[in-house]
Order: sequence, then structure tokens, then C-alpha cells
Amino acid sequence: MQSIPVHKDSTVLSFLLARGYSKTKIKQLLKYRAIQVDGSPVNRLETELKSGATLTISTEKEVSERPEECPDLHIVYEDQDIIVIDKPAGLLTIASASEKKKTVFYKLSSCLSKRPQEKDRGFIVHRLDQGASGLLLFAKNEAAQHALQKAWATVEKKFLVVVEGQLQPAKGTVKNYLCESKIHRMYAAGKQTTGSKYAETSYQVVRSSANYTLVEVSLATARKNQLRVHLADLGHPVVGDKKYGSKEDPIKRLAVHASLLRFVHPTTGTTMELTLPLPQKLQKLMRGGEQTTGPQAEPKM
Repeated sequence: MQSIPVHKDSTVLSFLLARGYSKTKIKQLLKYRAIQVDGSPVNRLETELKSGATLTISTEKEVSERPEECPDLHIVYEDQDIIVIDKPAGLLTIASASEKKKTVFYKLSSCLSKRPQEKDRGFIVHRLDQGASGLLLFAKNEAAQHALQKAWATVEKKFLVVVEGQLQPAKGTVKNYLCESKIHRMYAAGKQTTGSKYAETSYQVVRSSANYTLVEVSLATARKNQLRVHLADLGHPVVGDKKYGSKEDPIKRLAVHASLLRFVHPTTGTTMELTLPLPQKLQKLMRGGEQTTGPQAEPKM
């Protein structure tokens, strides 16, 4: 394993090109999860490097000794205490009354149980809606699960979301209380009532087309369907979210993607930052239509 200190701001690509690595080799290292920055895995050429950071490159042997991949799941990061999955849209996080096996948890548990001489298990930390995709964090032991859940309010969670129409203003925060109806539909209340829970969502427009807006959303709280309810209440439901008012479903999925998790590792205490790019289906959705002007931000992809 090679550790290289970073002495000035750069990107992974520029930093390693300057040290004689070819772009092809760098892509290969990223593909096999061989590059880390301050203990966090890197999966993008454009990942920013700050002065004072340490970039680590694992050897082929070290990479080969890592736990086996799960054929039915894309593992973004794994160590002895945690495992992070890129959840595909359409797959439940855990079992429901009507579906027991077509879930991330079932597939992960099945994979871990088949590893030779492994006693790892998957432990639920949080959930993603069935129609959403992106970063889903599991613990591999009860101690890690308890530590992560206890600190979950401090975890930074960001989503890339495509909504109907052109969202204005380009930046804002929604604060209210969420309640659940008898038919399990969430709705917002202006003040606290019996059974309601405080919910806070911040958003910033990334870019707009003629019919849609790509928004980066940050959740200060983690309530059921929070993101979907708050965007619908702004008059811009998530594309494909018929439950909360969307009138169309052009890509046959909920246009929500969990793009960033930043958290403290439950064992090492290291701050971990994991990111995922916008899926191809959502990128294609945003390519249609004429680009509009206005305040915009670049997502972490």
C-alpha cells in the first residue's frame, strides 16, 4: 500500500497524472476500489483533493484479499464493520408483507452467508424507498449498527432528484411537521399535532430543462417520504411519484437518487464520504428540452 500526501488542492486525475499514472491506469484503480482519500474510497476521476489530505493506493494483492463481491449487488465500499450498496431502483430495502426475497437485505444476507469462513451478517441502518436508487448503508455487526443508528441525525445525506416543472426559487428550505394518514400517506402540517414529526429539507437547483428540474436535496431529518412530500408541496412533485401528485412516469421509476453519505465510521472514527453519479436514465431525462438560465449548482457526481 502506498500513501501519498497532498500538498496542494487538486483532483484525483490531475494528482495521479502528475505522478506518472496514465488515465487508463487510474480508471482501472478506481474500478477495483484501489484508491482511498483519508480512508474513504474514491470512485470518480474528478474527486477533489484538498491540501493536507492523504491519498492511498492499494496493491493488486491487497485488493484481491478484500471480501468477494456480491453478484446481485453493486458494493460501493466494504470493510469489517460496514458495507455500502448502490441500491437499484425497484428493489425494496427490507421485506414487506407481500415480498420477502426481492430485497437488498435478502440478497446481501444470502451473499454474506456464502462467503468461505465468513461470519458476517447484514444489519439494517436506514432505508431507501423502493423506487429510489443510490447509497444504502448496512452494518456488519450489532455494535456498528447501534453506533451508526445512534449518530444517524449527524449523518449528511444528499439526493439528486428530478422534479416536474421549473422549480423557483432556485434555493430554499422547507420546515414543517409530517403526519401519516390512515391509508399510510404522509402529509404536512404547519404546526405540531399528536403523532406528527418535525421535518426539514433543503434544496438547490442544479439545472433545468423545458419540462424538468434537477435538484440537489439535503435532509436535516429522516422522516418517511419526507423528500417526496416537501417537493410536492412546493408544486413540483418528483417525476414518477404518482402517490404524491406526479402526472408522468417517463423512465418507469422514481426519479430519486441517494448521491452522498458523509458519516463518522463507527469503529475507526474516520469521516467517510461516499458519492455516486446520477444514473443514466435520469441523465437522459434531463437532456431533453432547452436549457434555461438562472442560479445553478454542480452536483457531486
